[in-house]
Amino acid sequence: MKIAIDIDSTLHHYWDVLSDAARERFGIDLPYEEQYQWGITRLKSEQLKCVVDATHREAAILAGRPYPGAVETVNRWADGGHFIHITSHRADQCRAATEQWLKDIGLRFDELYCSADKVSRCTEIGIDLLIDDSPLNIAAAVERGITVATIIHPWNEDVVAEEGVIGAADWSTLARELEASLPPLRRTGRTGQVA
Repeated sequence: MKIAIDIDSTLHHYWDVLSDAARERFGIDLPYEEQYQWGITRLKSEQLKCVVDATHREAAILAGRPYPGAVETVNRWADGGHFIHITSHRADQCRAATEQWLKDIGLRFDELYCSADKVSRCTEIGIDLLIDDSPLNIAAAVERGITVATIIHPWNEDVVAEEGVIGAADWSTLARELEASLPPLRRTGRTGQVA
C-alpha cells in the first residue's frame, strides 16, 4: 500500500507553535478549541504568512515533537513493506530541515514532497491512503477515490463526519481503526514483488 502522511497537525501538534508565533508577533491569540474552520480569520493574510514562515524556520521545524505513537505506527507500516510518502504544504526551502527532523525523530519514509498541491501528487503516484488534517485535502482526496484518515481537530470534525473519513483523537487509536478497516496487505518489496 502507498501511504501519504502530512506533517503539521498530523505528525505533530502544530497549532501551539502557530498560536505562540501569532501571539509573539501580533499579540493575537488563536485558541485551538475555537478553530472551527480551516481559515484563520483572526489574522490578516500577510500576518498569517509571516506566522507560518516563522513556524517553518529551521529551528522551529527541528524543535517539533511528534504525537505519541506516530513514529512507531509509521515505522511499523514501513516495516510491513508499505511505501511511506511524507507530504507537506511547507515551501521547498524547508525541505532540508524537514528531512533532518524526520531523521532525528527516527521516522522511516521513502519520499518527502513539499508542495501546496498534495492531492494531485498523491493521485500522480497512486497513493492509496492519505492521512491529513486539512478539510480541503480530505474532501479533494475523497473526490479522487483516495482513502482518507485524520487526527481529528476542531477544524476538520465536520468534514470527517460528512465524508465518512476514518478519524481518531490520537495515533494509537487511528492506527487500530485503520488496521481494522483496511484489507490486510501482504508484505511487498519496493519493486512490488511479494517478498
